[in-house]
Amino acid sequence: MIEEVFNRRNMQKAYQHVMKNKGSAGVDGMSLKELTVYVKTHRDEIAHALYKEKYLPKAILGVEIPKNNGKTRLLGIPTVVDRWLQQCVTQAITLKFEMEFTDYSYGFRPNKSAHQCIQQSQRYIHEGHQHIVDIDLKNFFDEVDHCILLQLLFDKVKCPTTLRLIRKWLRVPILINGKLVKRRKGVPQEGGA
Repeated sequence: MIEEVFNRRNMQKAYQHVMKNKGSAGVDGMSLKELTVYVKTHRDEIAHALYKEKYLPKAILGVEIPKNNGKTRLLGIPTVVDRWLQQCVTQAITLKFEMEFTDYSYGFRPNKSAHQCIQQSQRYIHEGHQHIVDIDLKNFFDEVDHCILLQLLFDKVKCPTTLRLIRKWLRVPILINGKLVKRRKGVPQEGGA
């Protein structure tokens, strides 16, 4: 599987996706403009480090943003290089999971949108259905158990190199107000990153 993750075509598609999504620099301060040169210069070197399991992701930048209720929400912003590599992995493993979803599951899926969800809901209403369920689990991403997540991934992915890389991303510390904080559960939510 690692070959699928880091073939040139997949890496280029991931690069384009990260550039299109924009987003902020992570802890290293590298901007998206700098990523362009970095990818051209270091792509083969990074791929080699990944194959040899020597790649080490950088810490995540923790940024608190205000919510409407007066509280704050912690966003985790990986470096642009890690976002690019995470997108490479995402593209390679997504198809393995897509078969598990129904056609009417819209959250965090390729070629699915909130707009499509609303359109489908309107069709259901016009057909006479009276109930629509929208579930948002409070603090879900903060409570994700890494061991359970990795086991679920292993059941489909089976590639030890890819799984080790995902585990490294899950365990990388988060920099909050200048202090590195270890993470043993949860996955960071990115803010347009």
